[in-house]
Amino acid sequence: MRPVPYRLGEEELVALGGGDDVTKIVERLAAAQYDGRMLLLWGVMDTARRVGHPEAERVRHGYELLARLQRRYPGVAGEVLRHPAVGAWAFHTLRGLRGETAGPAARPAGLAALAAAVLVKSGAEGAVEVPVVDGAVTLPSLGRALLGTSDRFALVRSGAAGAEVIATGARVAIPADAETDAPGWHGMRALAAGAGKFTIRVLVDDLDPFRMPGALVNGRLTAAEAAEWRAVFHDAWQVLVTGHPVAAAEVAAVMRAITPLERPPTGQRSATSSEAFGAVAVSRPVDAPALAAALVHEVQHSKLNAVIDIVPLVRSGVGHRRYYAPWRDDPRPPAGLMQGAFAHLAVSGFWRRQRHRERGAAAIRAHAEYARWRAGALQVTRTLLAERLLTEAGKVLAAAMLRTLTAWQAEPVPREAAVRARREAELHRRRWRVRNRMPIR
Repeated sequence: MRPVPYRLGEEELVALGGGDDVTKIVERLAAAQYDGRMLLLWGVMDTARRVGHPEAERVRHGYELLARLQRRYPGVAGEVLRHPAVGAWAFHTLRGLRGETAGPAARPAGLAALAAAVLVKSGAEGAVEVPVVDGAVTLPSLGRALLGTSDRFALVRSGAAGAEVIATGARVAIPADAETDAPGWHGMRALAAGAGKFTIRVLVDDLDPFRMPGALVNGRLTAAEAAEWRAVFHDAWQVLVTGHPVAAAEVAAVMRAITPLERPPTGQRSATSSEAFGAVAVSRPVDAPALAAALVHEVQHSKLNAVIDIVPLVRSGVGHRRYYAPWRDDPRPPAGLMQGAFAHLAVSGFWRRQRHRERGAAAIRAHAEYARWRAGALQVTRTLLAERLLTEAGKVLAAAMLRTLTAWQAEPVPREAAVRARREAELHRRRWRVRNRMPIR
């Protein structure tokens, strides 16, 4: 589990800002994130040892078992370790070990749960003790055993006869198809879709406590809700594959899990986390195009998070400044401004293509979305450059974005869509000024 260094040159940054096919770059970014996650897990083990955490020996044992299993079952181990919640757990645990967060004490022995998940998925013979939290054991990417015990640890045992989780007075058998529910077991379900040469399979993570840090996550989906998600995800994937094949390839390269969010009173809510690369969180979709757009939007955020892990884009010393962003109700710092502009470059590109595939009112809506977000992304990109907020690498990326967005402004949209886009943008600006009591800049 030895990470290798990654670099991004000017040519790659220009390509990322050009709206072209950058699938190969995205695949490299995903590989860099995986290697970074391996380093995080080593950091959990090393930090637990250095601070003398009571679980340090369990952490070491779990790490060594995981390393052995990774050598023997690299594909299965990769599935577990790439699960987005693993990254969020590792970041949270490191902060806890360093005394940087309040709340429940860090449980670094959760690293053993990764080894347990690989054991169960591979069918290998073995056993390992894992932490019990709130009476349950979570096996990342696999599911959750509801033990109802006050024990601090439970035994996960795997072998030819199957797998089980054992604690005082409790025993939960993990079904052979771990995605299915069983007495005491909630399996992590999956969404799968295919169209032509493009296929995708992502987990529906409505179980892991670390599935999307800071988000208003939904609870466990009912069977009926899961069926609804399956249908709309299938349709959204068709939208991407048939009309946006490059975006579909990028989504497939990045996305490992989808986390349902609480549905807002109107519209749709979506999110990503820099600590949970590969996860897209979204509320129940309004329709297939809306979900497709949300996937493109959030994967673009994930791409930029991965870029920033390799090369800084925003200058140090400017984080206190605040600016207007046409897609947010609150003033944004430069880093947030860059994230929004880059994400809405992709959103604009999606509606730029999708508008020609819609008819009637849906077409007007798509044209209006394109008109509004291409203008908003251009405005913010200009601000980033004019205010001298960016590093040299950031300026290269933003300049490429500026060229792309400037060229798009000349593309015609129906008058009705243009009027709608301008009206919505102006309404947002007026409300923003009233809410924040500061000038737009």
